[in-house]
Amino acid sequence: RHAKPMCVGLNCALGAKHMTPFVEKLSKCVECFLHVYSNAGLPNAMGGYDESPDDMAQANKVFFENGWLNMVGGCCGSTPPHIKAIREMSESYKPRKLPDVGRPKMWLSGLEDLKVEDVHNHLGLPFLNVGERCNISGSLRFKKLMMSGDYGTAMDIAKKQVEDGAHVIDINVDDGMLDGLAAMQKFVKIAVTEPEVSKVPFMLDASKFEIVLAGLKWCQGKCIVNSISLKVGEELFKEQATLLKKHGCAVVVMAFDEEGQAATEEEKVRICKRSYDILVNEVKFPPEDIIFDPNVLTIGTGMEEHANYGVDFINATKTIKEICPYVKISGGISNLSFGFRGVMKIRESIHSVFLQHAILESGMDVGIVNAHEMLALSEVEPEIKTGCDNLVFNKTPDATDVMLELTKKEKERLEALKNGGGAMEVKQTSWRDLDVTKRLEHALINGISQYVDQDVEEARQQAEKPLHIIEGPLMDGMNIIGDLFGAGKMFLPQVIKSARVMKKAVAYLIPFMEEEKREKLIAEGKNPEDFNENDDSNFAGKVLMATVKGDVHDIGKNIVAVVLGCNNYKVYDIGVMCSCELILEKAKEYNVDVIGLSGLITPSLDEMVVVAKEMSKGGFKQPLLIGGATTSKMHTAVKVSPNYFTLEHPVIHVLDASRSVTVVSSLLGENKEDYVTDIMEEYEEMREDYYAGLEDRYFLTFDQAKEQKLVIDFDVVPPAPAPNKLGVTVIDNVSLEDVVPYIDWNPFFQTWELRGRYPNRGYPKIFNDEAVGSEAKKLFDDAQKLMKEIIANKSMYLKGVVGLFAANSTEDGEDVNIYQSEDDRENGEPCHKFCMLRQQSEKESDDPYLSQADFIAPAGYKDHLGMFAVSCFGCEELVAKYESEHDDYNKIMSQALADRFVEAFAEYLHRVIRTDMWGYAKDESLNEEDLLKIKYVGVRPAPGYPSQPDHTEKTTMWNAIKAKELAGITLSESLSMIPAASVSALVFAHPQSCYFAVGQVGKDQVQSYAERKNMELELAERWLSPILNYERD
Repeated sequence: RHAKPMCVGLNCALGAKHMTPFVEKLSKCVECFLHVYSNAGLPNAMGGYDESPDDMAQANKVFFENGWLNMVGGCCGSTPPHIKAIREMSESYKPRKLPDVGRPKMWLSGLEDLKVEDVHNHLGLPFLNVGERCNISGSLRFKKLMMSGDYGTAMDIAKKQVEDGAHVIDINVDDGMLDGLAAMQKFVKIAVTEPEVSKVPFMLDASKFEIVLAGLKWCQGKCIVNSISLKVGEELFKEQATLLKKHGCAVVVMAFDEEGQAATEEEKVRICKRSYDILVNEVKFPPEDIIFDPNVLTIGTGMEEHANYGVDFINATKTIKEICPYVKISGGISNLSFGFRGVMKIRESIHSVFLQHAILESGMDVGIVNAHEMLALSEVEPEIKTGCDNLVFNKTPDATDVMLELTKKEKERLEALKNGGGAMEVKQTSWRDLDVTKRLEHALINGISQYVDQDVEEARQQAEKPLHIIEGPLMDGMNIIGDLFGAGKMFLPQVIKSARVMKKAVAYLIPFMEEEKREKLIAEGKNPEDFNENDDSNFAGKVLMATVKGDVHDIGKNIVAVVLGCNNYKVYDIGVMCSCELILEKAKEYNVDVIGLSGLITPSLDEMVVVAKEMSKGGFKQPLLIGGATTSKMHTAVKVSPNYFTLEHPVIHVLDASRSVTVVSSLLGENKEDYVTDIMEEYEEMREDYYAGLEDRYFLTFDQAKEQKLVIDFDVVPPAPAPNKLGVTVIDNVSLEDVVPYIDWNPFFQTWELRGRYPNRGYPKIFNDEAVGSEAKKLFDDAQKLMKEIIANKSMYLKGVVGLFAANSTEDGEDVNIYQSEDDRENGEPCHKFCMLRQQSEKESDDPYLSQADFIAPAGYKDHLGMFAVSCFGCEELVAKYESEHDDYNKIMSQALADRFVEAFAEYLHRVIRTDMWGYAKDESLNEEDLLKIKYVGVRPAPGYPSQPDHTEKTTMWNAIKAKELAGITLSESLSMIPAASVSALVFAHPQSCYFAVGQVGKDQVQSYAERKNMELELAERWLSPILNYERD
């Protein structure tokens, strides 16, 4: 259909007899003429053909009798008499009638074809199921397989989906640490060779259009592309649609435009109709190959503006299908019932009512659903059905309240069943009516600190000793919290709030406990001044926590400390930038059971290796825990553990705070040996896989990589114009209010270890997630409240410095010289040189081997390089304030907000550089959402990160822009920025500049790099240790 041929058919290879099943299949599906040129049977042993003219004509007769052909002839072995016999045989039969095409249908295919209109699910509804498990966002297992390059096992996931009834397989390989272009191509190339996978159509899903195109080029049959929309602007939308039309695929079109997401019926219809008119009338895109997603949004939230979302979708679907002939409609159904999460019967009932109308009455066609969770409308109980009907169609003002009541009844019914009884009568009561011990437990579990002092005082009046309150209701509550958190039924923000309640309760009791101890010692004739205030014998264990030398980041460490404290572990947090000597000294002083190291920047990885070696030399016996954003299980297994790991004192990577309690309790429990043995075996396997992978991985020599560098034609695409303001500029006039619109909230939720599952990953979709959505919304509201207080009180402020310099790449093309002025450039007198690193890991594509130096023009051109360093000041003082108030929750919240402020400041400042200070994009009109999606011209990579993994380049930047002197931003000995909430970056303006990962590098490049930096090779290797493709001497 896509190629629009006059005729298709079969020739050669087989005789007519063996062609019959294929011709029959073709005759039923081709919309043009059909022909057959068969051989005179199969070849004999001598390569000749044995069928006589009459035999060949007789073999072709079945084609004529069934009216399958329009043209017929002969191929190998046929002669004029053969052709004459076939003609005479065919004369008494009518040629095949061209089929009545009728209403256009979406016709997809893998190895087998599929007409969407003809598909029905297990409930008999005309609905297309799309399998989601080959999506990095939808499956953690698939993500791990893709990151490790295990495409074979990934194929098993695809096969399982087909076996389970997926009509289409969604493929998404979007991840910041994965080469999406190469991964998509490789996955599709392999998938098309697997018949059990490729028999169904694919849905190619990517955030970057070039990745979709790469997949399309290797995808057989007709697939679906997910997705495009008008939010990129009309011209780019048409350009993308034209390319997709050329490839002959179907496409999902989201109901977004330049103004944002469609929420109301009118917006959905308007955007989809506008998109349809552009696609069909201007691009000439086949309307039957368009799938609109008009956005299923949450109902039953209690907010009046949300009440009509279900009606809006159903009505919009009907209208869109009426005014946009032949299109399909898709949507994410789980979003609809998010307000009733946790009670599947209610959710499934809402979905059933909604889908019954959306599919059968309005014409919804496609969606990602779990067939086992779907209910037929006839299976929905009458009372619930009525409630769902009122809710979905917004028939009554109390529809949400009624559904909440039904949800409550269902929960009570389930609870009664668990208890072995029937209906359970629940007395309505407030938790404040409970006895004081239960009130304290409730306050702890729910993080309510409002009544702590009065409840603790009441409990103290009833208790024999103040300590009994801690050992009784407070520890009972904390044990419940530990169990819930370990089981994944409680989330990190809730645990931190609980810790705040616990600390305030203990702080209230401490003066009474100290007085009691003092009186007891005096009564025993002892000097109370000799009492050991650091007595820690009542704890489950003692843990030392430290951020290693040169690193100032401690938010993750603080979270782990709180979580361990909530589980009755004594935590000695000795702070940040801790030297190896201090860590070991304090471990001995406190006689701890476990040592935990944290770090965020890559030099911290090497420092952890140093600590492990010194612990081994010093005869330490404590287990060593490794954690932090820059760490990984692989690095721990390969680089750290060989220096210290034994059954007695293992080295273990801890992914996040939620795992810390399990790890520590296992190390201090009865089953330590079994636990450690399992990890030891796992790490040994990982090391073997790592070194085997190095052998399998190919690297170009440095000279070969340079030969295949990115070559920009600066005559065709010249450098950006000269900046409006050359030199160094202090930025101290930007307020927190200015940068709030630029905040990216996704890392904020990651800090708090709240992660939504597909399709509700990321802000604001995370609020719709069944598991974490409710807690994410509470956390976000708390953040907004504290953010407003910080802004009003001016307890944090922003400051930074920008440098814009004349620049050219060096003669060898590997580094970049900057100049104070044009005169210095003319005289060849650079003030500083930025040294760059180049990719060396062999690529499957023809892509160049990149270095940041490629983005700067050589001598002879007037190019420039920008840079900046910015910080959020005041966080340390706010943290100290909340620590003194025993408020870990707001302490960590302050740190998390400071990080968001400074990242937003960097986004804001980069825009100012582009549009004003440098001015190369003065007409830029991107909104904040577009900025977070990096739709601007140019890039701002940071030293120490994937595009230039060497932190020592920060010293060059600091010297160039005087960041310490002008902005008060300093560098630690490991080149971590101080304050911790700081960001620095180089600014490249050329339109062909891009973000990339250098990856691992060879010794030949490191030798060249050290020489160019005037640095000892051993020192350069230490700084580059995480990316070396060889073992250091």
